[in-house]
Amino acid sequence: MTAGRTVVEKILAAHSGTDPRPGAIVDVAIDVRVARDFGGANVVKNLRGAGLAVSDPARSFFTFDCNPGGSDQKYAANQQICREFAREQGVRVFDIDRGIGTHVAIDEGLAVPGSTLVSTDSHANLLGAIGAFGQGMGDLDVAHAFAHGRVWFKVPPTVRVVLRGRPGPGATAKDLTLAVLRKLGASGLLGVAAEFSGEAVDGLGLAGRITMASMATEMGAIIALFEPDREVIDWCSRAAGRAVQPVLADPDAEYAGRIEVDVDGIGHLLSRPGHPEDVIDLRDVAGRKIGSAFIGSCTNGRIEDLRAAAAVLRGRRTAPGVVLKIVPATDRVWREALREGLLATFKEAGALVGNAGCAGCAEGQIGQNGPGEVSVSTGNRNFPGKQGKGEVWLCSPAVAAASAVAGAIAAPGAIPEHPAEFASGTPAPRMARAGPAVGLAERPVRIRGRVVLVARDNIDTDMIFHNRHLAITELAEMGRHTFGNLPGFTDFAARARPGDIVIAGGNFGCGSSRQQAVDCFRALGVGLLVAKSFGAIYERNAINSGFPILAADLLSAGLPDGAEIEVDLVTGEVTGPGLRLSVEPFSPVQLEIYRRGGLLR
Repeated sequence: MTAGRTVVEKILAAHSGTDPRPGAIVDVAIDVRVARDFGGANVVKNLRGAGLAVSDPARSFFTFDCNPGGSDQKYAANQQICREFAREQGVRVFDIDRGIGTHVAIDEGLAVPGSTLVSTDSHANLLGAIGAFGQGMGDLDVAHAFAHGRVWFKVPPTVRVVLRGRPGPGATAKDLTLAVLRKLGASGLLGVAAEFSGEAVDGLGLAGRITMASMATEMGAIIALFEPDREVIDWCSRAAGRAVQPVLADPDAEYAGRIEVDVDGIGHLLSRPGHPEDVIDLRDVAGRKIGSAFIGSCTNGRIEDLRAAAAVLRGRRTAPGVVLKIVPATDRVWREALREGLLATFKEAGALVGNAGCAGCAEGQIGQNGPGEVSVSTGNRNFPGKQGKGEVWLCSPAVAAASAVAGAIAAPGAIPEHPAEFASGTPAPRMARAGPAVGLAERPVRIRGRVVLVARDNIDTDMIFHNRHLAITELAEMGRHTFGNLPGFTDFAARARPGDIVIAGGNFGCGSSRQQAVDCFRALGVGLLVAKSFGAIYERNAINSGFPILAADLLSAGLPDGAEIEVDLVTGEVTGPGLRLSVEPFSPVQLEIYRRGGLLR
């Protein structure tokens, strides 16, 4: 008797016409295909370069959410490229006034329970909040989806994550999320789909589910799925203008594991700067002086989040010298906040309120901080340099609002009578310069090269290719920025040689969906990248661009930096001085794409 299926297996089965099991590679029909402003221009470039048109304009969209103001010239140029292409192909544009694309997809009823969506947004998996399958993918994948309506996908194993206990008074969905992140770490859900359940989950509304689902990326997950309750089903039905039905796991579904997280009695939590998973209790850092606070992002930009902030700010002012920035997730949220008087509350408190969008997360219009500045943020990432050059502490909207009033990190119920004052400033650090780019490497099946050891885990895409360079679309410009935000390796581009074999630790390329974090190695002529494991989106980006990567633990082989080794991509044989071992070779799909020179060739 065939075992039952999990939610992700059932959704992928319905969209591939197969009965997929974990590890199977399936060709998935994509209901909603989205390209954002920073990735959209590359999607257009890829389509034009391959001579491809949009197969189904009614299912394909551009969303300008990273920099809605077009305040950067390269962003403005990229948006205009997308607008022109959209007019040519009959594709709808959710322009600078509409907000975050994944939220717009929910609000407009484009994505519903059981549907599939891909986007050039690494947090597209927040669609798991409504029981849909959303995936962040790179420019090549999304271009393929625009052109053909389908992408290949490896069916992930599914684990059950059960939250046990009742959170303490005042604990929010963000605190629940940080509690899970503290338990599981940056790679605790690497490569899996997670079905969340438990009493604490059952009590969450749509906004809370979005908060939790959006940060699945920070745990390495393919997606975090929540069983839609009646409130979510009714909400999605109204948005879509038709009755929708949830996709539920079969009672006898097989799971790869079960994880229990104790959330009983948790209070206000924060993530320390640099690592979302480095979570501590607020009381351990209360009183830390701040210079700014940010409320918004795809994690905490819903109307419920703004109401929580307004409840704290009402009748109060931000502390002297502290800047409070608030950005609703969508224009619909912005208008609701206007109707409810929340915007007036924010302005009276001294906050800067921006138009809907991602804000500072992708070097956008609002939310960045300066060198030495200490910020509290409701965003999902606080990687070094991700939201500016200062310190970023992740927290809930209520804590961010309370801290803005207190002038220091504070709980909503413990705002001091007199705010903390600034005593002195902090000088800005100097940034190291990267070296020049060199030519592209050839793509042999047997690769021989010099070993370059990068013996670290959880190297995120901001460390590989910083978000301040996201608007770069020319390959020749990318190489010199490689590892420009990774301490100890900021001179990598200057030292790299064509044919080098880079060897790294686990969860390499976690974080954003940016293709440039792969292409920068291509620009330098790097011959091969080997890591113990890869972030899911990064792995796809590399495979689809024809860049050779292998998942293998070569750090433990004891290779010295600079040693010369040879790797056979077909057999997985690795040889070198005193070394002979076998690793997992290229899969048939990877080998085919590699030999073609990329997904669209």
